[in-house]
Parts: sequence; C-alpha cells; structure tokens
Amino acid sequence: MKTLLKSVAAAGLMLAVASPALAQAQAAAGPLVPGLAVADLDGVVANSNAYRTAQTQRPTTYKPQLDQAEARRKAIVAQVTPLVDKFNKDRALPSPNQAALQTQAQQIQQIQQSGEQELRTILQPVGLSEAYVQEQIADKLDAAVKAAMAKKKISLLLSPQAVTAFNNNGYNLSQDIVNELNTLIPSATLVPPAGWEPREVREQRAQQQAAQGQQGAAPAQPAKPTTTTQPSGR
Repeated sequence: MKTLLKSVAAAGLMLAVASPALAQAQAAAGPLVPGLAVADLDGVVANSNAYRTAQTQRPTTYKPQLDQAEARRKAIVAQVTPLVDKFNKDRALPSPNQAALQTQAQQIQQIQQSGEQELRTILQPVGLSEAYVQEQIADKLDAAVKAAMAKKKISLLLSPQAVTAFNNNGYNLSQDIVNELNTLIPSATLVPPAGWEPREVREQRAQQQAAQGQQGAAPAQPAKPTTTTQPSGR
C-alpha cells in the first residue's frame, strides 16, 4: 500500500463546501490547503464493504476448521497445564533439581511448539482466505485512490503517519476512497482457488526461479591451455 501513493497525481483546488454549517466549521478550524489530503489506506481496506462482508462470512464458511482448532487448543491447554503446575511446584522446593526442571521445561516447550504448528496447519485455509480477500481489494485500491483524488481535485495525498496533526476533517479523504472502493469491488470471493498462494509467496518463488535460471545460463569458464615443455636438444 505504501507504493500506491507514488503513482497518484492530480491538479486543482478543493471542491467548494456544500453545507454552510460545514463551511463555518472549517472556517473555525482554519483554511484548507488546496490540493492536500490525508488518508489511512489500511483503514480504508478494513472499512470497505468487500472486506467487512468477508469478515462476517468467514466464521460460517470455515466453521469446521475454526471448531477443530478451538478443540485442539483446549486439548493442548489441558495437556500442558498440569505439567506447568508441577514445574512451578518443583521449582519452589528448597533445593530444586535443576536438571529435572530443565527436562520439564523442555517437554513443556516442545508440546507448546508442536501445538502451535498443528494449529497453524489447521487454520491455514482461514489465513489463505484472509490473504485472498485482501489481495483482491488491494488490486482495486490504486484505482480507488486515483478516482477519489480526481473528484476532490487532490494533488498530494499523505498518510496519517506522515502528519504530526491536523484539526480539519476536510483533509480526510479516507471515506471518499472507501466509496470508490465499494464501487470498484462491491464484494470479494471468500474461498481462494485450489493451489492459490499470496502475492508475497508468488513473488519470492519467481525471484528464486529467476536466480536459478541465471545460474544455469552462466557460461562455463574456458579451460586454461596446457603448455608442454619440449626437451632441449643439442
């Protein structure tokens, strides 16, 4: 999302204020700088209809995985809790056996790590769904930003992190971008196609394949010529 602002450009002044009350509020807060606005793009995505609808649908669509993960989490907690209690009890002894404590700690850690890996595997389809929806919205975000800027005649759009403070809501273009995004992508597909991978994974794989291709295409170094010393004769 950080790179989206680099490609966005438009010229002009801010649109005139339609409401006299809003005009008075803006005048009280100070004049607007023409062509300048602020937008939280992460918030824009989270407030889009496509994202919020997907968030509502996901618990139902992926209920088997979520229920399985919750059941397994409770089982892991039930398995680890008595081990942790025993570890704390043994550690509180006047002369605790440090070797035994270390063995107990390692056992607890192994169970926790194994459990976390198991939960990640169970919830992988849910995570892929989240990434798939976000990628669909992100693909339309640049166009939504440009459209909102063009309508409000904004030439410079800043992120909230780049601004120390501003006391005029007239600078906030977030809702305008949300409106454009809702038009461009009213809803997103919740379940990714089989074998789908997030863009970051696809890009990393493409880079690795390109690097391997370059190594395979590297010309072989020519062999150095061998010199034979002829015996000297008289």
